[in-house]
Amino acid sequence: MKLRSKIYLYSSVLFAVLLVIMNLVIYFMFSRMSIDNQLDQADAETVKTAADLRRAGSAISAPELLRAYVPIEGMLRLLGPDGSGPAPVTSAAEGDISRLKPEYYKDKHSGVIKAGERSYAFVTVPVIWIDGSVMNVQMFKSLESTMSTLQVLRLVLAGVTIFAMLPLLLSSRVLSGLIMRPIVQMTATMREIKHSGKFNRLKLDDTSKDELVEMGHTFNEMIALLESNAVKQEKFVSDASHELRTPLTVIESYASLLKRRGLDHPELFNESVEAIHSEAIRMKELTEQLLLLAKHHEEWNLSMGMVDLEQLALSSAKAFKNAYGREVTVKGRVHGYSDDAKLRQLLFIFLDNARKYSDQEINIALESSGPESIIRITDRGIGIPEAELPRIFDRFYRVDEARSRQDGGAGLGLSLAAEIAGAIGAKLSMESTQGVGTSVVIRVAAMKGEQS
Repeated sequence: MKLRSKIYLYSSVLFAVLLVIMNLVIYFMFSRMSIDNQLDQADAETVKTAADLRRAGSAISAPELLRAYVPIEGMLRLLGPDGSGPAPVTSAAEGDISRLKPEYYKDKHSGVIKAGERSYAFVTVPVIWIDGSVMNVQMFKSLESTMSTLQVLRLVLAGVTIFAMLPLLLSSRVLSGLIMRPIVQMTATMREIKHSGKFNRLKLDDTSKDELVEMGHTFNEMIALLESNAVKQEKFVSDASHELRTPLTVIESYASLLKRRGLDHPELFNESVEAIHSEAIRMKELTEQLLLLAKHHEEWNLSMGMVDLEQLALSSAKAFKNAYGREVTVKGRVHGYSDDAKLRQLLFIFLDNARKYSDQEINIALESSGPESIIRITDRGIGIPEAELPRIFDRFYRVDEARSRQDGGAGLGLSLAAEIAGAIGAKLSMESTQGVGTSVVIRVAAMKGEQS
């Protein structure tokens, strides 16, 4: 059974059961109140009749007294402990009740009894008769009018139940449709994605804030994540096949050269090994960068916290000097909210770029600007043409193709820097003048919760 049918069936049955229970409760409460009211009236009439019979005494004969007080629809009787007493007086058309077996009660008693097909309110009240004996004044009062009213009520409630079932079934159908609509849309969207290969989104009513709309937004976010991962995977495959082809070709060429002439020409050995080693290192670095770019930010295992930017810059400058023998000066003292490891990686990318395109000292300036902490890396190198700046963070883009290749660049460094900055919530900007130098600005939040 489909979920929509289950919801429709369960909700319809539940509503129907609740409606029947509610009508039954109404009926039994009204029935109980009506019968209790009739018993109270019969009780009051019987007490009054007993008092009047006691006061009349022997002045009027018992049968005449009973006829004077008999209910319009019912019977009145005077009964002794031994079952003796005058004949009961019955109103017209109440013959069945006169055949009821007499029963004496020591105490006052009331209830509902049946005689044939009719119901009666029965009340018996003990009274001291004129001869000193204790007699029962017993009244039987017909409840047919009440029973007729209750029968009409049963018919009305049954009709209301049946009539209410129609909108109930319709509303259950509508309810199941409303609940299932987003799920049906999701199923249709997923099938469309499966057949077309395009990552489509659900069209949602943003004016509604219920859980179904929230589920739709979550679905769209999941589709966006899948699309992002698919794009990254496609880029990774494309980039890897594009960029790894060259180093693999170089390695294959030098390996073939060694195989053909290496034994006869020792001078080729060092050249070939050096070239193979260099290309292997470059291919390793390229592969690591590609793998990192292929990951979604949530998979980077970020550890955000307060960072001493001065200590970060000084340690990076020291490591850079030990690795490349280049001087890097650090000025300023400021803190920021970021991921220490990723921010350090970001610094190394820009320091490495400054090293490749300048021969002079590299400067790192730290400053504070309201809710932001700023890291400015400046070199006095060849600079970048103004027309090239908008594309500088594009993947595989190189301003100087020949020099980038010579220095081992694959055009991924700045693209990776943009990815890292996006992951840690940093902002990047670059200013450059050709022949003068380049300045890169990294802006991070000064404290947790502040926008950088």
